[in-house]
Amino acid sequence: MDTTPRHVCSIHKELEIVPGDMSDYRLLAVYHYRDGRPVGVKAVYTIRPKRALGALGHRPAGVIVYAMPNPRIELRTLATRGAFQGLDRQTELELLNRHVRCLARVVVEPRFRGIGLAVRLVRETMPRLNVAIIEALGVMPLVNPFLERAGMRCFEPRVPVEHVELLEALSVVGIEENDLLDPERVQQGLDRLGAAARAFIEARIGRFLKSHGSRRTMPEGLERTRYILGTLTHRPAYYIWFNPLADQSFGSLRPFRSFGKGPQRPQGPKEPMEVQSS
Repeated sequence: MDTTPRHVCSIHKELEIVPGDMSDYRLLAVYHYRDGRPVGVKAVYTIRPKRALGALGHRPAGVIVYAMPNPRIELRTLATRGAFQGLDRQTELELLNRHVRCLARVVVEPRFRGIGLAVRLVRETMPRLNVAIIEALGVMPLVNPFLERAGMRCFEPRVPVEHVELLEALSVVGIEENDLLDPERVQQGLDRLGAAARAFIEARIGRFLKSHGSRRTMPEGLERTRYILGTLTHRPAYYIWFNPLADQSFGSLRPFRSFGKGPQRPQGPKEPMEVQSS
């Protein structure tokens, strides 16, 4: 299928977003970079042809899955200006379960990539969940910033000190950050080091792996390099969207300041709200 920009409008007109289920996700799961099934799923939407479309037929061209939020996300505190901070554990969980959903998966069938379907899926389905906050974690925000194009705000993670130290050490021996996506290339660079440079980088690697359990004794080689680079480069960014149509008692989530007087926190809801796919 021709997916050049001049066909974007005509293709989009042939597709509609409708409620789906996990069987739709399973049809496209093979095209997602993450293994495993999303857990705590609350809503699924698919974008599919309004009528049979070529070899695709009526099968979904894309799918989006929303799930319950992870209770422990450090960047949520920054993004919400501490809205869920300082609460007792039960109240915090109740507030998260009621007011937050996590965008767990967005998958587009390869023939339909590059025409904005992922952006459309996110932008058009977030308001349907009727919650105050939608959040997501993305490991490569600079490569494909479709979540920002859909209206979410990105908060990049802070790099741990031990990561910074190893990145700087690698740079000293000629291995730059843009090399880190290719473990074989990095390993070749390490293999070419002289004795002094090798001793220098091995000391830094030993310090980096010190808190990695059994991994700290991994022998030199490609397997260890793959592990180290996977750890260094897996720094998911946090994305958040505040629903402008959320219950007015939320104000605009600044954050939850409209509850009570001054900076007081809200009381937890009596029970979590179940999201309906509608």
